[in-house]
Amino acid sequence: MGQPVAVVQKPSATPGRVRFEINRSLTGQGHERYSSISAATGVKPSDVLAQRLFATGKVSAVHVYSNVITVDVADGASNDGLAKVVEDLYQYWKPGMAPKSTEELLAMVPKSAEPAPQSTNDASGTSLSAAASKIPVLLLVRSQAALAKAKANKG
Repeated sequence: MGQPVAVVQKPSATPGRVRFEINRSLTGQGHERYSSISAATGVKPSDVLAQRLFATGKVSAVHVYSNVITVDVADGASNDGLAKVVEDLYQYWKPGMAPKSTEELLAMVPKSAEPAPQSTNDASGTSLSAAASKIPVLLLVRSQAALAKAKANKG
């Protein structure tokens, strides 16, 4: 599952370097240069691609500009299989993979991303209606303060 990337492999004028042109932009108009796997940290598509290319053990450097990926092949290595790494960048599901259970997926969610339990009372301790309990507490308090101020101004 996912979208395969259309890849055209082109030779470079520099020996030991190969260029891939793909059907989508990975960096917009920005340049990304990776001289080692430790430089390829992050979750941007260009970071992930560089990590995967370095993981093959065939790559010494990666440069990404928009839809062009330039790879310096390590000494003594071949560029066989590198185009497949680029093509599979957005492949999240492959034949033979087993789906993760709900419990496994929930365990992957960072604790900070989980919503805080919603109170059924407002700031003054008054019980909230079912509709009001769905409103984030901060917004509800702000709204109640604005309403009280408006009533006081009408006076």
